[in-house]
Amino acid sequence: MSEVKIAAETRSEFGKGAARRIRRDSKVPGVLYGHGSEPLHLTLPGHELLLALRTPNVLISLDIDGKSNELAIPKAVQRDPLKGFLEHVDLLLVKRGEKVTVEVPVQAEGELAPGGNLLEHVLAALPVEAEATHIPEAVTVSVEGLQAGASIHAKDIVLPSGVTLAVDEDAVVLQVLAAQAEEAPEGESAEGEEAAVEA
Repeated sequence: MSEVKIAAETRSEFGKGAARRIRRDSKVPGVLYGHGSEPLHLTLPGHELLLALRTPNVLISLDIDGKSNELAIPKAVQRDPLKGFLEHVDLLLVKRGEKVTVEVPVQAEGELAPGGNLLEHVLAALPVEAEATHIPEAVTVSVEGLQAGASIHAKDIVLPSGVTLAVDEDAVVLQVLAAQAEEAPEGESAEGEEAAVEA
């Protein structure tokens, strides 16, 4: 798990006008909370934060006003719906050795059985509990040779040492759907079967 150092400044100006001024300076307003402490309003460097957030559940070492260092993980990120730039970030304060519940991306590897079947990600991210400084960036699942109708449940996924499931172990994570008929004969309509997913 990578740890990224970012210099942050505390801020005392709030509201839309203040947020716009911060963003004009290529910075991002944010708030740091957790452990029963008062929320701390911060200004963070936009480019460095954007790079850090490319890693899911990145551990951020915050140098606040050059006085204190805090560890945090991103909890909520707001982006501009059209341009995609960062508008605001919520950071959760964590301590080394502390367990946190996060969602880890699920990556599938391997080829399905022949026949044009489709792989559906029922859960794109798997809720897990892990030590704050050892959150896996992703979990990888082999789908090699799986036939239509096959499912992979949460309990089937091998997790790194010290990481436990934070979801029902019988929850469906991935399932293989049968390929749909591409073209129906004239005068007949193709009826697509919809797989009902029970999580």
